[in-house]
Amino acid sequence: MTVDEESWDTPVGAQLRAAQRAELDNRYGNSDHEPGTPPTGEDIAVFVVARDDNAVGIGCGGLRLLGEDEAEIKRMYVIPAERGRGASVAILRMLEDCARTRGIRVLKLETGSGQPDAVRFYEREGYSKIDPFGPYASEPTSLCYARTL
Repeated sequence: MTVDEESWDTPVGAQLRAAQRAELDNRYGNSDHEPGTPPTGEDIAVFVVARDDNAVGIGCGGLRLLGEDEAEIKRMYVIPAERGRGASVAILRMLEDCARTRGIRVLKLETGSGQPDAVRFYEREGYSKIDPFGPYASEPTSLCYARTL
């Protein structure tokens, strides 16, 4: 498996993000489960894609800058068939390394009550629960986490 920075606009990135949205639509029973402004190529500072040994995209993640030394993890996703094999950890570590290189000291993220697997993952990887921030502050299903790098 490899994890590399890629453009937000690559076809594989679009395909992985669409799969993530479809899974979340299914989990939450609607398509209106993301507070705030959806990420775009203009506001994502880093986007990474994990590929298997056949160069097939199996996961992705991005960083949206929140200030000089903070960023938010966005569109973190691994296809279901590849879960439990280390792709999510590899993507997260790459995002953390990219953040450090850019002088980012704190990574934040939002997940939801319908994603207990994501909650377990982030807690296992050293992220601590924080009060909801920004557009998530008044969302009852939002669960927010942060880690100081």
